[in-house]
Amino acid sequence: MPAAPALRRLSPLLLALCLSACDDAPRFTQAEPGEHLSGGGATARQFDHNAFSMPSANLKPSRRLDFSVGNSFFRNPWVIAPSTTTARDGLGPLFNTNACQNCHVKDGRGHPPAPDASNAVSMLVRLSIPADASAEHARQLERLGVVPEPVYGGQLQDSAIPGVAPEGKVRVSYEAVPVRFADGTLVELRKPTLEISQPGYGPLHPDTLFSARIAPPMIGLGLLEAIPEAAILANADPDDANGDGIRGRPNRVWDDVAGQTVIGRFGWKAGQPNLNQQNAHAFSADMGLTTTPLPRDECTDAQTACKAAVNGGEPEVSDNILGLVLFYTRNLAVPARRQVDDPQVLEGKGLFHQAGCQACHTPSFTTAADAAEPELANQLIRPYSDLLLHDMGDGLADGRPEYQAGGRDWRTPPLWGIGLTETVNGHTQFLHDGRARNLLEAILWHGGEAESARQKVLAFDAGQRDALLAFLNSL
Repeated sequence: MPAAPALRRLSPLLLALCLSACDDAPRFTQAEPGEHLSGGGATARQFDHNAFSMPSANLKPSRRLDFSVGNSFFRNPWVIAPSTTTARDGLGPLFNTNACQNCHVKDGRGHPPAPDASNAVSMLVRLSIPADASAEHARQLERLGVVPEPVYGGQLQDSAIPGVAPEGKVRVSYEAVPVRFADGTLVELRKPTLEISQPGYGPLHPDTLFSARIAPPMIGLGLLEAIPEAAILANADPDDANGDGIRGRPNRVWDDVAGQTVIGRFGWKAGQPNLNQQNAHAFSADMGLTTTPLPRDECTDAQTACKAAVNGGEPEVSDNILGLVLFYTRNLAVPARRQVDDPQVLEGKGLFHQAGCQACHTPSFTTAADAAEPELANQLIRPYSDLLLHDMGDGLADGRPEYQAGGRDWRTPPLWGIGLTETVNGHTQFLHDGRARNLLEAILWHGGEAESARQKVLAFDAGQRDALLAFLNSL
């Protein structure tokens, strides 16, 4: 980081002594060995609009065929039953989209709906109600992490097959929130307001809790799944024993197959324990497709036309297809970093650490030797996430608990690949609901445990802000 003007007038010796005594920010003069390989040996070297769609670089040719087949089921649309396309029929009756790629565009990041959009497409709205003391609510909290809205379930589905009413329409509006840096620079954040209109099955419960979620990027998920549980728990500090103000803790969620509570890793609140369960729940909630783990449609008792609709078989997503999609989602590679030796990027890396961002965005892990796929084992990876829950303050709160995550809690999202978002997806809308229009706005929404880091960034001058963003965009 460049010395301040007053310090430049000091002798080199006094300058060195002052900087060592007065500034504990780490300085990086060169990249770490292998730092550009964010996904270890699985890292891809593709930087165009397909950067998030490449297979693990160390996949053997024979296994790339399975990756391609899984990709076809992830990309191609599912259709209404009955159909001659028996491998991909059974869509709905209620759904949000007819293909995984419609939300995870180019395997990347979703975005909130435009003001004139007919549906949300790559943004979902989760629903629940506060729990009471009943045994049924206790069971739902244990197995689902929430109590679903009684008529509309756990997710608003804004599309439906013919003869079935959609559950409603989603609209997002914004109000400006001004934030000023110490140097006087003004930034206007946008605070979203969610509106649900045209409810298809009557009024929602008066105490309904809503949470808007954009689709996260798909890269590196198999590597995150391969991080040893002990390595994740080693970073947990729920009681802030070290006094740094960071209280990361794991979510504890239900594993449908194991029939027990385990740590969560996936989703904006770490509400899913593994990729197969994440995929099965997405097939069910997003497209209305049944799987062996989730053999029933999400129709509630009040949705009689939904319950009476023709299905596409039992299950609609065969175990073979589910397995191929699992293989595909495990092996979507992380792209290599760019310009890791650039002086501005290295300065930004130091500022990232100076602000304390790495306290939650943990730079690196080593995956387990017994990873589900051999290509993902024993890899030094750099996701910049601890996979733990953190209180992010009132500004980002959705007020909707999920398992042990509170209404202000969010899992630290991985930062790898974030600098290629615009290249892949054509936008730079970040955070769980896409409210941030760029990385600087995303930083300025941080609060709660990250308030100290936010205040340090607010003190950065224009050059320092540019360096920090150069580092983030290199990831």
